[in-house]
Formats: sequence, structure tokens, C-alpha cells
Amino acid sequence: MIDQTIFKNKTAAYFTLGCKLNFAETSAIGRQLLHAGVTRTRRGQQADICVINTCSVTELADKKGRQTIRKVIQEHPEAFIVVTGCYAQLKPEDVAGIDGVDLVLGAEQKLDVVKYLDDLHKKEKGEVIISKTHRIRSFVPSVSADDRTRYFLKVQDGCDYFCSFCTIPFARGRSRNGSIVDLVRQAEQVVEEGGKEIVLTGVNIGDFGHSTKESFLDLLSALDHVEGIERFRISSIEPNLLSDEIIDFVAASKRFAPHFHMPLQAGSDAVLKLMKRRYDTALFRHKVEKIKTILPHAFIGVDVIVGVRGETDAYFEESKAFIQSLDISQLHVFTYSERPGTQALQIDYVVDPKMKHARSKTLLDISDDKLLRFYESQRGIARKVLFEHTKRGDKMHGFTENYVKLYTHYDQSIVNKISDVIVGDYDEERMCMKAEF
Repeated sequence: MIDQTIFKNKTAAYFTLGCKLNFAETSAIGRQLLHAGVTRTRRGQQADICVINTCSVTELADKKGRQTIRKVIQEHPEAFIVVTGCYAQLKPEDVAGIDGVDLVLGAEQKLDVVKYLDDLHKKEKGEVIISKTHRIRSFVPSVSADDRTRYFLKVQDGCDYFCSFCTIPFARGRSRNGSIVDLVRQAEQVVEEGGKEIVLTGVNIGDFGHSTKESFLDLLSALDHVEGIERFRISSIEPNLLSDEIIDFVAASKRFAPHFHMPLQAGSDAVLKLMKRRYDTALFRHKVEKIKTILPHAFIGVDVIVGVRGETDAYFEESKAFIQSLDISQLHVFTYSERPGTQALQIDYVVDPKMKHARSKTLLDISDDKLLRFYESQRGIARKVLFEHTKRGDKMHGFTENYVKLYTHYDQSIVNKISDVIVGDYDEERMCMKAEF
């Protein structure tokens, strides 16, 4: 039993790296510590506890994790340092070996952090508390608000796919999810806090229902009835799990935005096989065409990885041509990073770093062109925009239901409210469209 008097008058600072799922989980950790009596550190204040939630999706993410840990220790030398997240799960001893780290928590432990803070005395060497990922079965729902207006609701965690390039199943464990009843209750709590938009997040959200014998479509249907939420958005979903029924549902729903994000990763069937993806380019094209047929103004974002092992020049050209042929809105381009323990390391053909950079630039140029074309296609159309708190100079920004970024003169009265606007001209400097009232 933890003596919670140790938390009296204590403050904590939180540092999050990586995906929106991590941000949602850090928020849950913060709420747990607040319930125990630990308040959030004010700007410039020395913290008693520092929690660092790390990412490990690439080698660069690992490097950023180490840099952040050392910087936090330098800025808060007397604080009890807790490191968690994917980097901590995958390389706990490396993290524990960093001078100043006191506690390393794994994927299963991080959302029960109070349980492991039996005292707040600095350690000579970091203590490691980790579960083997194949034993992780617990799911702890979490929701966070970003510094704008939208909330991120964690509905699923873990992955069973074991793609050849990816370490996520080793970092987060097997696929599991919350119950629809609990997730609807969390969405209702967002309404009570004044939230207007919720993004559904997870590692592989289309696999929702794996542990509760429910379905992702069932979840969407239940959330669509939550009064007070203006919009829901579906974050990245595997194309093989984005069923035609889900697309039809979004088209007919009251609250789900016409906004989709799918990982393609490669536009070559040969490379998709090397990556051990569960779809081919024909299925991906069908999903894009299905969306555009019934939701012609829908925003479609697509993830692509360049320079994976096995991606020859010919395969890249094939991938580029396929991507150019798709009626999509934007690419998120990632450069392949080799991860220890992945099956991809067994593939002989290695892409030169300079070639990776060149391929990335090629696809980013395609993305810029597609985004501008999509934005221009929206000019003169009446849309609903949710303006955000952030003020940049005398301007504010927001997004339409189909994810067109708009700007206008700052007006506190329209923050976090849905406003009817006409999409105006494109501003090249701001890389967004003007909102006309």
C-alpha cells in the first residue's frame, strides 16, 4: 500500500514524445498523479517528479528520447525521474543506465504509475519494472486535450500484425481495446469539459473489438449518438480494416468528419509483400475510389515509407506512379529506419541514405502539389470551421470538417465554436486558406 502522504505539496512536469496516443496516455498519468495530490509544475518551477513518455518508431526517435531525458535531468536536477513509453519498453537497461534516471516503467505499468512510486528518493541506478510484451493484456482508456481545441481518445492499443519493419508489437504488446460503454462515457466527459471535437486514436484502431468481441463500426455508431460533440475524426486506419460499411457510415453519420487517413507505406505490391502488409495496391485504390465516390470532398491523408530494404529504383518508380495516380489530399512521408530485431534486416538490398533523402523529397513535392490542388478545389464552398485557441500574431486558425486549414483575424468569441464560413483564397505564406464570413 502506497503512503500517499509522500505526494503532499509535490509537483510534476510531463514530457511527451511521439504519437497522439502517447499524449493521451501522458494526460492519463497526469490525472492519476493529480488525484494522488501531485499538481502540475508551473512554467519555470523546479519539479519534484518528472515523467518522460518516449517514442521508438525510428532510430532518430530513440536519439530524441535520450536527448530529452538528459535535458530534463539537467533542468530538474533534484527531481525523481520516471521514464516510460516505447523506448523504455524496448531498451529499458539503456534508459536505466542514463545517469539521473530513477525509474523505468514498461507499457503495462505506465498507466498505474502511482503504484510504483513508493518513495521519491533519488536512486544510484534506475530501477526497471517491465512486463514481457506478450503478457500485456490490460487496457487503460485515456483522453487528452491538445493545446488547441480537439481531444484525443484512446480506443485501442497494441498490434498483432508484426510487419517486417516495425517494432510496435514488441513495444506495446498485443491488440486490445476498451469497451464501448467505457469509451462512450469518456466522450461524455469531454462534453462536460467543453470539448467539441474528438479524434479516435490507437495503434491499430480498425482492429477494435479484439478483446471485447465488439466491432469498430459498433463503436462509431455508439459515439455518433453522443450529444454535445460536434465532430469525431478517425485517425490512421489500416486500409484492409477500413470496410466499405465504415465508409458508408461516415458518409451518413451526424458527427463523423469526411476525413480519412490510411497507411499505404509503399505503392509497389512487391515491396508491400516484403513489408508483410495485409493488402495490395488494388485494395488501396478501391478504398480511395470508394471514399471519393460517395464523399467527393473528403480529405484523404496517406502514410508512405521510403527507402525500406528491398525498395529498388524500379520499385520506387512503380510506387511513385501509383501514388501520383491516386485522388488523395496529402502524404505523410517517413524515411525508413532500421530497427533491431525486425525481420526486414534479413532483406539484402539496402537503399543508400542519399537515395532515401532524394526519394523523400520527390514524394514531399507530390504531396505539396496534391494538397494545393485539394485546397483549391474547396475555394468558394460553404464549410463549418472549428477555430482554435492559438493566436499567431493577429491571426487564428481552424479546420473545416474535411480538414482544410483556414485563417482569419483573431476573435476570442469564436474560439472552440463551430462557425459557418466560405473557403477563400490560398495564402502561400501561411499555407492555408482564408475564411470569409
